[in-house]
Amino acid sequence: METLKTILYFSIFRYPLRIEEIHSYTNYESITDTEKELQHLIAEKILIKVDDFYVYGSDLDSVIKRLRGNMYAGRALRIAQKKARFIAKFPFVKAVGVSGSLSKGYYDNGSDIDFFVITEPNKLWLCRTFLMLYKKIFLLNSRKYFCVNYFVSTSQLEIEEKNRFTATEMKTLIPMQGKKVFEEFYQKNLWVNDYFNKFSPNLSSVPNFRKSFVTQSIEFVFGNPIGNLVDNSFKMLTLKKWKTKFHTMSEEDFKIALKSTKNISKHHPSHFQKKVILDLNNRIEEVSHNFNINLAKEHV
Repeated sequence: METLKTILYFSIFRYPLRIEEIHSYTNYESITDTEKELQHLIAEKILIKVDDFYVYGSDLDSVIKRLRGNMYAGRALRIAQKKARFIAKFPFVKAVGVSGSLSKGYYDNGSDIDFFVITEPNKLWLCRTFLMLYKKIFLLNSRKYFCVNYFVSTSQLEIEEKNRFTATEMKTLIPMQGKKVFEEFYQKNLWVNDYFNKFSPNLSSVPNFRKSFVTQSIEFVFGNPIGNLVDNSFKMLTLKKWKTKFHTMSEEDFKIALKSTKNISKHHPSHFQKKVILDLNNRIEEVSHNFNINLAKEHV
């Protein structure tokens, strides 16, 4: 029942899928196998089909919601491309991609444009601080079109949390700048094939980029052991601030949602990953209870 788990996952976001999209999240070789399973689920009244979309339950409005979000996503993606080119100009940035809802083709009034940034080793926190200062000073701390909340360095490209949530984020990530670095990034994360064996990122249109003289000069000034000390200082200051601000969060959740290491910086205080996995597991239990279908639960 690979198709059902995929549909349950996206139903959390009220985002129904077409058969080609569902098939891409299965390990079936032939789309005919996916179609047969979907027909069975419809016959059992677990799913309904609305136009080209397969919907769990009776959430018919989710189709309209998706189509509207797809329409707005086109404009948002053009904005994201411009922002990604701008982010790539910052010191120590090696690659930039778009994640979150926009990477899945959806955008609405409540959405942000989420960026995934890969940095040079030992300079992640310097890079993050430069970007945060820009956002606070010039964007008045608005994250609407400039949400930079996930950084990794080229020293640790493999994503540590390996589950359906992170695999889906990897599969849908849109690389925008730094083709060479993204090639290495995907090679380090072939574990995604354990979830979706059709995982085949298209990097043909992703450019590499060169830094301006000003950026190169800043990188030269901080590209030494003193710069490493400054980087570590920014890390310690940020971590101290977060521990104070999010003191009610459990240590276990903090280590994942606000991971702060030399090579990783995540700022996900709502711990969306955990919420999604727990919601998915609740839906798996619901299907088991109502339709006597047993699906393996997911882990955070």
